[in-house]
Amino acid sequence: MKNPVFKFILILILATILWIFLRSGGIIPVRYGEYIGVVEIRGTISSSDTIVAWIRKLRKDSRVKGILLRINSPGGAVGPTQEILSALKRTKKPIVASFSSVAASGGYYVALAADRIVSNPGTVTGSIGVIAEFPIVNDLLKKLGIQFEVIKTGRYKDSGSPFRKMEQDERQLLQNILLDIYNQFVNEVSKSRGLPVDSVKKLADGRVFSGKMAYQAGLVDTLGSFEDAVDILKKLAKIKGEPRLLYRKVRKRFSIVDLLIDRLENKLFFEILYQMR
Repeated sequence: MKNPVFKFILILILATILWIFLRSGGIIPVRYGEYIGVVEIRGTISSSDTIVAWIRKLRKDSRVKGILLRINSPGGAVGPTQEILSALKRTKKPIVASFSSVAASGGYYVALAADRIVSNPGTVTGSIGVIAEFPIVNDLLKKLGIQFEVIKTGRYKDSGSPFRKMEQDERQLLQNILLDIYNQFVNEVSKSRGLPVDSVKKLADGRVFSGKMAYQAGLVDTLGSFEDAVDILKKLAKIKGEPRLLYRKVRKRFSIVDLLIDRLENKLFFEILYQMR
């Protein structure tokens, strides 16, 4: 291997393989045994792509016998929340949800795909409802001498604009949208928890519950810790011995370009998000 060109090409190939491995978000290690795949829902749910991709990997791997959904989230945007729920529902393997500090609104919503929900007694959960918020800055802009002219193609195209107050018919239009999403949430809770819709609506006024209160109301199956949830899933998945817990590897940033792209995705391309929180 005295040829420097050949040596350089070999190093480049090895470096490329390593780079692909690290960028993949974590390739399941080649080790024998039975696995429990851990899907972590942390913080505000604003996107679903990486989580859904991880669920898909776990779904396809025959060594993964069950999925543990670890939730520590106050909720977030409706679309991504529903996409995560849908991906979990496609999974034919046992699923157990384990609540950490907070599993409220959208954080509770995704847990409805689980066969069992385990909550700590002091977990903050519930908050079944939907909210949309629109800042109004027109008075401030007037003081600054700034005016906005809007050209639009329809009566409601700029509904929710921060540059003017909302008209009553616009408010009703948006209220109807929120009510439809709210009913989707309520129906999902009713179907998943085996509770009558009327009973769910009595709990679904946006209030939060402790884990203990949620258990008494039938919103969770049992009180317990992360380890308790693992034990329950182990039984549901019929795993003998100690299962290996498989976590998704968080992708590391390698260049300033990655950071700039991430910033553009999160800051420049935006929409009004109806949030479950």
